[in-house]
Amino acid sequence: MSSRLKEFYASEVVPAMIKKFGYKNIMEVPKLDKIVVNRGVGEAKENAKVLDTAIKELETITGQKVVATKSKKSIANFKIREGMAIGCKVTLRGDRMYEFLDRLVNLSLPRVRDFRGVSANSFDGRGNYALGIKEQLIFPEIEFDKVDKTRGMDVIFVTTAKTDEEARELLRLFNMPFQK
Repeated sequence: MSSRLKEFYASEVVPAMIKKFGYKNIMEVPKLDKIVVNRGVGEAKENAKVLDTAIKELETITGQKVVATKSKKSIANFKIREGMAIGCKVTLRGDRMYEFLDRLVNLSLPRVRDFRGVSANSFDGRGNYALGIKEQLIFPEIEFDKVDKTRGMDVIFVTTAKTDEEARELLRLFNMPFQK
């Protein structure tokens, strides 16, 4: 965790969470465990260059090496064979995770057209939050001229929170713009 975010978590987030939920021990306070950015590229089955482009874009956005994901089983209707590369993902932890969260909340999400906040209902019941992004152009690192096709991605925030309410409050304290 970068020193600025470490201080922010210790001085702002922890006391606010203790006050709201009445934790007895500081270790009970939920924290952000990891952020997983996932991107399915269906066109990769016909054209392998599409997957390379998606991987390069995701590496530019996250600043970390990306792993290609392969299909687990063959599906004839989708013309997919087992082991075929059909997407990419990256797991962010530590400094890179907090840096990505900061850029997502303060730079990228405000650039979304007609943005009214992210859905507050996308929690999974165990304190994790999933956010779908429709196009990669909201990230300032992506150059508009070099994009061949707009593709979306899924951003999953994995927390140590036990309930959705705790996770929602944790992300709200990190300035996640939830809908009112």
